[in-house]
Order: sequence, then structure tokens, then C-alpha cells
Amino acid sequence: MDAGAVRRGLVDSGIRGEVIGREHREFDTARRVWNGLTDRQPAAVVRAASTEDVVKSVRFAADHGLLLAIRGGGHSLPGLSTCDDGIVLDLRALNKIDIDPVGRSATVGGGCRLGDMDRATVAHGLVTPAGVVSHTGVGGLTLGGGMGWLSRRLGLTIDSLTGVEIVLADGRILNIDAEVDPELFWGLRGGGGNFGVVTAFRFRLHELGSVVIGQWHYGLPDAIAILGRYADLAEAAPRELTSAFTVTSGGLNVTAVWSGPAAGALDGVAAFGRIGAPIAASLGEQSFLGLQSRGDEHLRWGRRVYAKGGFFGTLDEHMTEVIAAGASTAPSADSEIYVLRLGGAIKDVDDMATAYTGRAAEHYWIVEPVWDEPPDDDRCLAWGRGVARSLSVLSIAGNYVNEQADADRGVAEQAYGLDTYRRLATLKARLDPGNTFRLNQNIAPAS
Repeated sequence: MDAGAVRRGLVDSGIRGEVIGREHREFDTARRVWNGLTDRQPAAVVRAASTEDVVKSVRFAADHGLLLAIRGGGHSLPGLSTCDDGIVLDLRALNKIDIDPVGRSATVGGGCRLGDMDRATVAHGLVTPAGVVSHTGVGGLTLGGGMGWLSRRLGLTIDSLTGVEIVLADGRILNIDAEVDPELFWGLRGGGGNFGVVTAFRFRLHELGSVVIGQWHYGLPDAIAILGRYADLAEAAPRELTSAFTVTSGGLNVTAVWSGPAAGALDGVAAFGRIGAPIAASLGEQSFLGLQSRGDEHLRWGRRVYAKGGFFGTLDEHMTEVIAAGASTAPSADSEIYVLRLGGAIKDVDDMATAYTGRAAEHYWIVEPVWDEPPDDDRCLAWGRGVARSLSVLSIAGNYVNEQADADRGVAEQAYGLDTYRRLATLKARLDPGNTFRLNQNIAPAS
């Protein structure tokens, strides 16, 4: 079908939301996604106004064999929230949030962003563990696993997920939880967008408690020695304390975050400011919402971003040497190597209890070149891939599907491991044998 026929067919199907074709004055705005590396021309963008609009869009794509890209926040690193010549199903109008502060639960629309959810829950002193850039979509983050500042204390985002409303490839609308189709609920917790379009998420909420945040900047020449002391301190920290560091050509930044009971908070966080002589420091001067959005400008819409991550079982001197050496050759001031401390509540859940793979990891690393100009593409991509290769050989098995800018079957198989991948492929064959939902870190249906 040509683009005009696609748009007309979608309109004729009875979709209530706006259907934007290539001739529409807002088409260029409607087709944009977050990563500036991605520039694609869909046949039409559907701004879904309801779950029924989602059903009609999915059925139309399946009936006509069209590519179907699902866009919540539009943050897919490989650009899989858009496509050429197919349909982009934009969920951003499905952004209603209902909070039950007494029952400590939230129902969050599939088009919400992390900042929407954080603002709604923190207003009640409650929170669900999530990611660290507020304009990220709740949907994509959750379906891949979801990790951030609260994960050591509260687990991954999927560990607080209690149910979903989902539209399947055949157009059925189901409400799924641990009792209703437990195998699908297992696959949704880490299996990405392979099984349908989630139009609403139900989360368990937790008390945020006291929050203390410390941030320190150190010079790059001292990074290896400082990170040795950081590793010892991070290993001994209680699960209320999460830490991370970022290394760039401009130096080493360390962040420590305490949430929960106040006892020990200030001393625990302040200790990370004594692992070296900081060039700059702050302690307790930022709110939790401020912390959750501090990366928004660095990773603002339209910047060019590549990312590849992995898991460390421990953090030793050789790893920190490779990290420091990689950062010293970074191709832009904003290119970075980021390492987040894991463990704690993440490891309380058995690795086979959800499709997410990597609960044994103690740290998650990501190599992330960030730049603005197309002429810099080749050298920034080469640096990202090269440094990532050097860290991958030091990593344990498994990976986090959300933060891989390359997309092919090998990425998915490596991320999940063969046993989990085969289980996901069997589930995929039952729910989406035609692979309608293939613009993701794809699980091919088992034959």
C-alpha cells in the first residue's frame, strides 16, 4: 500500500485519534523520535486516543502486513519507535495516572513518561523504582526491566509491576497479572514489547522516605585510584544507598543516593566524598525529582546517541583502568562511561522468575557517546563500539535490552541467554506467530 492508502485505510477503520499522513503540516513533528541519529518516514502516525484506537491500528497493520512501530516516550536507542513506510502508533495521549495512596498502588497509562509518574507518586511521599531520565517512556523502560536510583532498595521496575492491560496481535484486550496468564506476565517483565501493546500498567508503590544526595567531581588522572576506593565503599554499603559514577574526558563524577529510613543516611552518603580530593562537591542540595531529571538536558531530544551496556560481577582495578583509558579518548565532551551499582533487592528475586536476565550483577555499565553534528557520526560510533567491546570481554553473561543501540537476533539471544530466549520464543509463537511486534529487540516466534 502507498502512504496515502495507509492513511485512508486507518481513518476508514474508525480510529478516533488523529491520523497524520505525509501531507499533514505536523508530519515532520509527529514522526520525530528522541535520538537524532534516527530519521525515518512512516506512512502514517496514529495518535491513539483510546485502547480501541490501539486495537484498530494493530489489526490494520497485521491485516496488511505493515511495519508497526510503538512509540511511548520515543526513546528506543536503535530507533525502533518509528519506521519507514509503516505505521507509528503514538501512545502519548494515553497518559492518565490514578494513584491510590492508601492501597499504595498506581495505574499508569501506556503513554506516560517517567517524570509524569514520579511527580504523581512523590506528591504522596510514594514511589515506584524507575529510570533516571524523566522524558523516558514508562512503557519501554518497564517492559525491558527498569533500573535506577531506587533499585538496590526496591528492586527493578518490573518487581513492582502487578498487572497490565495489553492489546495482543489479534486485537484482543487482556488484563494480565500473576494469576491470569502467568507465563505472559513472566514474559512481559523483561521481554520488551514483543507480545503486544501495553496500554496501562499497574504498579505497587513504596514509601520514599528520607532522601540524601551527594555528588562529587574528581580529576581524570586520579580516577583509577579513586575508583578502587569507590568499589570497596560501594560493596559495603547497605541497600538503602545506591551509587554510580560517570567518567568523561573531563573527569570522574560520583553520585551517592540514600532513600528510606533516615538513620545513617548522611554519614553513608558523605563517605563517598572522602575517597579522594574533589574538585567540586554538593551534599543534600537536590530533591529526588531534581535527581530524576538531572540527565534530561544532557540527553535532550534531538541529540545523537549511541549506547551499549553490560554487567559486571565485580569492579576490579583492571576494569577501572579500561574505563579510564576509554574515557581519555572520548570523541566529544558529553561522551561518557556510566556505571550504576546494582545488587540489593534486585538479587532477592530469582533470575528465572522474570524474563529479565542479570540479577546476579553487582554493577551495570554503559558506554554512551553523545554528540550533535552528523559529520561526527563515524568517530563517535567507532569510539562507542570499540570501548564497549573492551568492556564486554570483562562482563558476565546476560544484558539489559533497553540500552543497546544495536538491534539484531544476536543482541536478544546474548541478553537473555539461550534458555530464556527459547522460552520467550515459545511464548511469542503462541501470542504473535506472525511477528507483528517485531520492531524491538526481537524474539522470533519458535517454529
